Amino acid sequence: MTTDLILGTAGHIDHGKTSLIGALTGVDTDRLPEEKKRGITIELGFAELTLGDFRLGIVDVPGHERFVRNMLAGATGMDLALLVIAADDSIKPQTREHLEILRLLDLETGVIALTKCDLAEADWLSLVEEEIRDLVAGSFLAEAPIVRTSTATGEGLDLLREQLTKAARIAATGSHVDRLQAPFRMAIDRTFTIAGHGTVVTGSISSGQAAVGDELLVEPGGVKVRVRGIQNHDRSVESVHRGQRAAINLAGIHHDETRRGQELCSPGHLAPSRLITAEISLLASAPRPLKDRTRVRIHVGTAELLASVRVLGAGQIEAGTTGHAQLFLSEAAATVWSQPFIVRSESPVLTIGGGRVLDPNAERIRRVDDEVMRQVSQLSSEDIHERGSAALYFAGFRDWQPESLSRTAGIDAIDDVRHSVAARGAILEIAFSPTRTIRLLRLVRKQLCARIESTLKQLHERYPLRSVLERSIVANQFRYLDDESILTTALKHMNTDGTIKFGANGISLVGHGPKLSNNEQKLLSQLIETLHAAGLQPPSVKECQQQATRNQESVPQLLALAAANGELVEVSTEFYIHADVDKASKERLAAQFANGDGLTMSQIREILETSRKYAVPYCEYLDRTGFTERRGDLRLLANTA
Repeated sequence: MTTDLILGTAGHIDHGKTSLIGALTGVDTDRLPEEKKRGITIELGFAELTLGDFRLGIVDVPGHERFVRNMLAGATGMDLALLVIAADDSIKPQTREHLEILRLLDLETGVIALTKCDLAEADWLSLVEEEIRDLVAGSFLAEAPIVRTSTATGEGLDLLREQLTKAARIAATGSHVDRLQAPFRMAIDRTFTIAGHGTVVTGSISSGQAAVGDELLVEPGGVKVRVRGIQNHDRSVESVHRGQRAAINLAGIHHDETRRGQELCSPGHLAPSRLITAEISLLASAPRPLKDRTRVRIHVGTAELLASVRVLGAGQIEAGTTGHAQLFLSEAAATVWSQPFIVRSESPVLTIGGGRVLDPNAERIRRVDDEVMRQVSQLSSEDIHERGSAALYFAGFRDWQPESLSRTAGIDAIDDVRHSVAARGAILEIAFSPTRTIRLLRLVRKQLCARIESTLKQLHERYPLRSVLERSIVANQFRYLDDESILTTALKHMNTDGTIKFGANGISLVGHGPKLSNNEQKLLSQLIETLHAAGLQPPSVKECQQQATRNQESVPQLLALAAANGELVEVSTEFYIHADVDKASKERLAAQFANGDGLTMSQIREILETSRKYAVPYCEYLDRTGFTERRGDLRLLANTA
C-alpha cells in the first residue's frame, strides 16, 4: 500500500532547491516567466517523487527573504522537510529562518542536502558540515543525515533518495497521517481559472478525502461548492486524500471569491473566528519581549493575518520562553486545535516565534484569574478528558455539539470524553424552552453565579438606600451574555439556594440591605409618622422633600425603602400612603361591596372621605393590584366580579 506524504524544501535563495528537485523528479518547478528570467523561485512549485511504498508530493518554496510569506504558505501540511544548503555558500540568513519556521511548525523528521559539492574542496565541505551540525543542534534535524549532492555530476542523488525514504518511514508513523477518515480539509495556496472549466484551487490535503461530486465548503465565507474535477500532479483522478497535492475544479463559486488563505473543507468541520486562544513560543533571537497589545503578523495555514496580542497571565512573553495569549485577528481564520502557526513582527518583518492554537473559536477572556489560567493550560493537556473538559469550559453558554470536540480539542473519541465528563456530574442540561436546551459545565454556571453575586454587592453599595435592585440594572451588567435567559437561569438557581431573593420590584442579595445614617433613620421615621397621620390625603413625594430640613435628596429612596419593607404603600409615582391606612380603607370598601353592587368613583370618594385628587390614583392602584375590577363607571370587588 502506498503512503502519500508532503515533502517541503527549505533553504536560502540560489542554494539549488529547484535544481535538486528537478534532478530527483525530472520536473522544473519554476513555472512563472519571471522565475525563468531571474533564475529564482518566487511562487510555490510542485512535483512528485515515488520512493518504494511512499509517494511524496513535493512543495518547492522560495528562498528569498522577500518571499518568506510564500514559503510559509507552502510549509502548510508538510510531513517532512528537505533542508538545502549550498556547499560553496554555507549557512545564510534564510537558512536559519527557514529552519526556525520548520521547527515552529512541529515537523519531526527530514534530510539535509548539501548541494553544489562539485564547486568546493573536501576540506571545505567538512567545515560546512560542522557548521550545519552546530546549526541544527537541538532541533528535529539534529540527527538528520547530511547528504553531499551535485546536480551537475549526479553525485549523491541515489543516497538522497535512500535517506528520504527512511525519513518518510518515520513521518508515516505520525498520528496525523492516519486521518484519512477524518473530515476533509485542504488549505488553498493557489487559485486560478481555466477556460471552459471555471475556478480551480490547489493545496496540500491535511485530512480526509474528497471525490468528484462531493459537496464542500470554502471557509471563511461559508460558500457551498461542488467538486467538478480533480487532478493530482497533472493526472485526472476521481478522488484524493490526506498527504496528497490536489488541484480541484469547483462549481458554485466565482474565481474572485477564492484566495490563498481560505480552506476547502467538509461541511460543518471548520468554524472561522477572529479570536483564538493560543500558546506562543518566542524565539531566543527575538529582539524584544512580546508585550500586551503588540501588533504582529500571524501565518496560519496558507493565510497571513495581522493580529493584536493580549497576553494572558502576564504583561509580556520574554524571548526564549512560552506563554499564553489571545489573538484578535484582522480577519476570520479557519483553524483547529493544536494547529501550528508562525508569528512575525509587523515592522520590520521578521520571524519572532510561533505557537499552537488552543481554542479556535474563542470568546474574549474578560477576567484572567487562577482558574482561567488552569483551564487554558489544560487545553494543551495530553489527557483527552482534561482537554475536552477545558474545551467545554471555554464554550461557556454557547450551545455546542459533541462533534465540535474534534475541532476544538482534537478529540476523535468524542463519546468517551462526553460520557466521562457527564459521569462526574460536571455537565448540566438547562431547558430554556420546550424546544431549546443547552449543555454546559456546572463550573461555568457556578462562576456566572459568583460574578452575579459580586455585581449585586457592588450595586447594593452604589444604591445603599434600596432594599431591592431593579432587574434591568442587574441585567445591564451582563449585556455580554448572548441570551438574557442565561441570566434568568442563573438567578433562579441563586434564588433556590438562598443567595438572592426576588421581590415584586426586583432582586436583592440575602444579608444585604439599606445602610442608613442616624439622620436618615430619623427622617424615615418622620416620613412614616407623617403619612400615617395624613390618612388618604398624604403629601406628595415632592412635598415630603420640601418639608424635610435635611437629606432632602434621600426622601424618594427612603419612601421606596419603607414601601419595600411593607410600612408604606406606593399608590403612584407621586403618592405613598401608610400600610395601616391602606388596610383600613380596603376593609371599609369591602363592607360596602358586600351587597354585590358596584361603586362609582364618587361613591368611593365619599366612603373614604377624601378628595378626587387622591381618590382617582387610589382607585387605579386598587385596580392595578387586583383588589377591584372596573366595569364602565363602576368598580366591583375583584373576587366577586
